[in-house]
Amino acid sequence: MSLTADIHAAKIPRALPLKCGELAAAAASASVSGDPPPGAVKCRKAPPPPWCVYLIASSRIPRTYVGVTTDFPRRLRQHNGELKGGAKAASAGRPWNLACLVEGFANRSEACEFESKSKNISRKMARKRTEPSMKSVLRHREAALSRLEAFMDCSHLQIRWQSS
Repeated sequence: MSLTADIHAAKIPRALPLKCGELAAAAASASVSGDPPPGAVKCRKAPPPPWCVYLIASSRIPRTYVGVTTDFPRRLRQHNGELKGGAKAASAGRPWNLACLVEGFANRSEACEFESKSKNISRKMARKRTEPSMKSVLRHREAALSRLEAFMDCSHLQIRWQSS
C-alpha cells in the first residue's frame, strides 16, 4: 500500500453543511418538529452593502477629495490616518471632515460612474482667479454636482450636504 492510500484511508469523514437544494429535500424528510436538520445552511444571502459617494473637505487647507465606499465612517478614519488604508492623495489634507454624502446607488458601477463624472465636470469648470478658500472650493464642487444632476438621472439618490 502506498503512502497516499494510507493518508486517504486515515482521513476521518465529516458531515458537510447542506446546500440550498439539499436543504429542501432534508426538510421534507425531517421530523414534524419543524427544526432544521443538523448542518443546514440558510439559503438567503445578506443584501449587499449600499454604495455611496462622499466629498470630504480638509480642515487645514482649501482642498477636497471625492471617493466611493460602502462604509463611510471606516473610510473617513482611513483618510484621517486612524486606520490603515487611506488614499495617498488624501494624506496631505488631514484631518478631513464630511462635506457631502450621496447615497442610493444600485451598485458599485453606478457609484463609480457618478464619482468619475463628478470629478470630470469639476475639473472642466472654470474657477475664479482669486486666492482659494474652503468656501470657494466647496461652492465649486456644489456647482459641479448641480451640473451633474442636470446631465444624468439622480432622482433616486439622496444628496446630503453637511452644514459647517
